[in-house]
Amino acid sequence: MEMTRTNYSSGAPLEEKAGYSRMVTVGPFIYLGGTTSVKSDGIVHGENDPYEQAKFIFDKLLKIMEKADAGAENVVKVKAYVTDMKYAPEVARAYSEYFLNIKPLFTMVGTTMLNRPTQLVEIEMDAIKY
Repeated sequence: MEMTRTNYSSGAPLEEKAGYSRMVTVGPFIYLGGTTSVKSDGIVHGENDPYEQAKFIFDKLLKIMEKADAGAENVVKVKAYVTDMKYAPEVARAYSEYFLNIKPLFTMVGTTMLNRPTQLVEIEMDAIKY
């Protein structure tokens, strides 16, 4: 099995400035870094709405996965961080719209804060091409 590493950017300016990738593939393994609902213009999508933020994030992550010829069916692990566990049902509802029948591992953790007060959800995923 060839284990070539490829870094992918979503085009966010901070990726280049800070030196990180949105997605890294190594052979068949796909790793998607923690992502929030910040749009390309820097504005947070779905302010104060954890469901809308989660949907935006899943769409963003699945879109970049297309660059690696992968999709939702390849996802094996999802990790969500929420600034208040009262948002868990709404994030889980968004998650289920993408993964109900795929059934990857899913962990949701409460955290005190994200980068901005209006960011309520951050999500990262792991996938495998098979």
